[in-house]
Amino acid sequence: MSVDRIRQSFAKQGLMATLGARLESVEPGAVEIVMVPSPAISQQHGFVHAGAVSAIADSAAGYAALSVMPEGSGVLTAEFKINLLAPASGDRIVARGRVVKAGRTLTLSQADVFAVTNGAEKLIAHLTATLMTIVGRDGVVD
Repeated sequence: MSVDRIRQSFAKQGLMATLGARLESVEPGAVEIVMVPSPAISQQHGFVHAGAVSAIADSAAGYAALSVMPEGSGVLTAEFKINLLAPASGDRIVARGRVVKAGRTLTLSQADVFAVTNGAEKLIAHLTATLMTIVGRDGVVD
């Protein structure tokens, strides 16, 4: 696994830059993405919009999958389901993706998303994703 490969791919994602999300940690089969709430990503009640929460959860699951893929291959999300468990508000929103089972063609990943306030974490969302391996598109995550 190449951490640089994951970081370079993440840096190409315009949506993550727009959301102010950053790649916090990368390990084989596990990725953490952090986003700081701001009015630009809020919904009408002042919480972080579910679309922003879903986006970082999807990327965390996808990059976790990419971290176990061979060089020269990428990964695309084929399907995901997200359960939104609580409103997203706090000092930081943290998505932790992990691979459940990596296959040659399909990989199953999950991401848990936490709202962090004064160091205390609260689970706010859970995502399960099926990702497909694509050959010849190194570092692609969608």
